[in-house]
Amino acid sequence: MLHKQLQALLEPVVSGLGYELLGVESINHGRHETLLRLYIDHSEGIRVEDCQKVSYQVSGVLDVEEPIRGQYTLEVSSPGLDRPLFALEHFTRFIGHQAKIRLQRPLLLDTGLTRRNFNGLLIDVKNNEIMIEIDQMIYCLPYDQIDKAHLVPTL
Repeated sequence: MLHKQLQALLEPVVSGLGYELLGVESINHGRHETLLRLYIDHSEGIRVEDCQKVSYQVSGVLDVEEPIRGQYTLEVSSPGLDRPLFALEHFTRFIGHQAKIRLQRPLLLDTGLTRRNFNGLLIDVKNNEIMIEIDQMIYCLPYDQIDKAHLVPTL
């Protein structure tokens, strides 16, 4: 829930600077410390200066709004080669690419087995489901059950 609130709060700030806010991650480090990571993108790529500019503006908003309790460290990053996938649009944009997807809880398969981790080719996105092909089998993963997803770089 915090991710959606932070996304809504910070999206206008980041887009006002000319960047796309791909997504927000928060990672707890102990009881009172949080790492807040923002992924930004731009059609011309992301440089260190871009991250600094966004970090400065976002820090000001976070100081005023105080959406995070306790100490936090802000990190602004480019998506990199292993680009995280946060929104349905991201999955659609990268159909035909290799992706790694982890579900919040294991999915019961037709075979009676369960599986939580999927590493394969993104095939399609329909009705809030992500279709991924692994070893000639297509799995339909509910978007609202995805814990983490990112592209797998091909070299």
